[in-house]
Amino acid sequence: MASPAAAGPGAALPPGAARRDFYWLRSFIAGGVAGCCAKTTTAPLDRVKILLQAHNHHYKHLGVFSTLCAVPKKEGYLGLYKGNGAMMIRIFPYGAIQFMAFDQYKKVIKKQLGISGHVHRLMAGSMAGITAVICTYPLDMVRVRLAFQVKGEHKYMGIIHAFKMIYTKEGGFSGFYRGLMPTVVGMAPYAGFSFFTFGTLKSIGLAQAPNLLGRPSLDNPDVLVLKTHVNLLCGGIAGAIAQTISYPLDVTRRRMQLGAVLPDSEKCLTMVQTLKYVYQQHGIRRGLYRGLSLNYIRCIPSQAVAFTTYELMKQFLHLN
Repeated sequence: MASPAAAGPGAALPPGAARRDFYWLRSFIAGGVAGCCAKTTTAPLDRVKILLQAHNHHYKHLGVFSTLCAVPKKEGYLGLYKGNGAMMIRIFPYGAIQFMAFDQYKKVIKKQLGISGHVHRLMAGSMAGITAVICTYPLDMVRVRLAFQVKGEHKYMGIIHAFKMIYTKEGGFSGFYRGLMPTVVGMAPYAGFSFFTFGTLKSIGLAQAPNLLGRPSLDNPDVLVLKTHVNLLCGGIAGAIAQTISYPLDVTRRRMQLGAVLPDSEKCLTMVQTLKYVYQQHGIRRGLYRGLSLNYIRCIPSQAVAFTTYELMKQFLHLN
């Protein structure tokens, strides 16, 4: 029997070989689509969260739901999606890199370090989140600046203009990475516990109740996957746990990203300074955890949609 290497150029590839050749690309696309679907679902809540976290003077005396009502009255319903264009440009590569990197880190950790089970999910998730953040951080910076603006007080006219302004006015490329440290520090537990919780719930569910919670994968009947509603539930739980752990660092990151836009920016130059300032000025509940209730409402469906879409895309693109 001839080996693949000995086969002529016109010979057929072994079954599955063509699909393996494009595995990274298909994994990249699956993650990108998952990220975009998740963020589009919760874009209005993202806008409100940014306005509340940084105490925008138009909405600082309002709560979550009153802000959701006030934004359309002041800025129209499209105001709820302000900054979403920059979000989509950022989130496709972010989601793509995160999910693809998670799969690759998981394999490397298991093969090179001999670590498997729950620990390697936590490690791979943390590393994947940090990788995705570093690669896409300038786009997140621009998106936050656009989302913080209120109608009639625009400093940035669009994505390109925001990039130019930050580059020329805030120290060149370093201006795009303001707030990176709390982002990386916060992303490690957030992504780590998110992937860890989802993966653990998935493996336990399929092991303990395969007929009740699982079904055969569409692309590979030998692989068992969670049913869609169970996927949504596991993703939502994963998002809630991860957000609770990392939220104060998310508040810190947002205030540092807004930088010169805020009147007290000189007091929020480093991660530690910002954490101290927010705590001293606003306390824990109204400062470090301001907007957390909104983040639960935003994060639970976001993570549920992200993990569920990724699982479906894996089947559609034959990744199982």
